[in-house]
Amino acid sequence: MKILLIEDDEKIVKFIQEGFKKLGYRIDIAKDGEEGLYMAQNNPYDVLIVDWMLPKMSGIDILKELKKKKNTPALILTAKSDIEDKVEGLSVADDYLTKPFEFEELIARVKALFRRSHNLNDNVIKVGDLELNPETKEVRRAGKLIELTAKQFELLKYLMINKNKIVNTDMIHANLWEMDDEINSNVINVYISHLRKKIDKDFDKKLIKTYRGMGFKLSDE
Repeated sequence: MKILLIEDDEKIVKFIQEGFKKLGYRIDIAKDGEEGLYMAQNNPYDVLIVDWMLPKMSGIDILKELKKKKNTPALILTAKSDIEDKVEGLSVADDYLTKPFEFEELIARVKALFRRSHNLNDNVIKVGDLELNPETKEVRRAGKLIELTAKQFELLKYLMINKNKIVNTDMIHANLWEMDDEINSNVINVYISHLRKKIDKDFDKKLIKTYRGMGFKLSDE
């Protein structure tokens, strides 16, 4: 999962950033509204976490602008707790969390937004006989447990969520690495190769397909 946090409070940024990184999630940070809007418009994210009161542009205005072209799930953070404020916040955001909050509640809400946006009503993602459980970090094919590294797991999850769609190396980089990580296409090709050996090698039907000059697709078709 790749998250964009738009927040100017350094303590809150550090608190949220450390929590998500411990869980293995990718998280980018914007410190003001204009930067946050630019990043959200020009990069793929699974969930946005947006503070209401921000320098240069409010969280409400960011989400209003984004709704014109994108529909990324968004949770708005605020110290405002009146019912009128909640109604206004939920008019543009998908969820609303009042400060202060516990990290456990934040992550639960973010996971719920992610599942809802990807139509994952249960915790297990399935493509043919391949199953991935984001909670237990288990991957099985035809019931056989497959051991993956953390990065291989995230790559497989991304491919499975985008099943039957071609994803290129730029998309994979944007979703699985930090923005300032210098990762070239050869590194991603190596990850794909290792993943293919674990997922497809011992099975007649190959799920991971390469489209030369375009990218990769995971499909059971």
